[in-house]
Amino acid sequence: MTEIEQGAWTIRSARADELHLLAAIEIDAFWALHETGAVSCEPTSLPLDVLQQSLAEQLLFVAVDGEDKPFGFLAGIRKDGSVYIAEIDVVRCWQKRGVGRRLMEAAIAAARTQGATGVTLTTDRQVAFNAPFYASLGFRILEGKDKPAGLTEVLEKEVASGADPARRVAMALRF
Repeated sequence: MTEIEQGAWTIRSARADELHLLAAIEIDAFWALHETGAVSCEPTSLPLDVLQQSLAEQLLFVAVDGEDKPFGFLAGIRKDGSVYIAEIDVVRCWQKRGVGRRLMEAAIAAARTQGATGVTLTTDRQVAFNAPFYASLGFRILEGKDKPAGLTEVLEKEVASGADPARRVAMALRF
């Protein structure tokens, strides 16, 4: 993927030597979600094998500062013909600058290029930087039979890990 320049920061494909940096980004970003009441559990991070899969599938993107240091990332994986957003995080001091939007745009472009049928994710329906943000990108909430079994399983695991079931939703952007 070509780099997307955004002033003092850039979105680019991640490198294998950066995987160890992503957990700290994820945990820092977790606290912004925790402060909204969307989660009450302790922070966790994606398993290394998921990051490696995302990297291998060319669906792992990082936001880097002027010194090429990652401060945000998006990990997508191929699932049921779509690209599933397993995680997107931006450290708190870089939030509200359009970084998440640019990461999502990179993932959506990659999904189209790879011939995916769309992009899916699970998120909190109430937090402004979750479901309303994804809706602004064209995602819609999936209900009932529109929700693939794989996303239902993800939601069930999130609830088992402490997420509020009334707040969690599956969303999709179909091509």
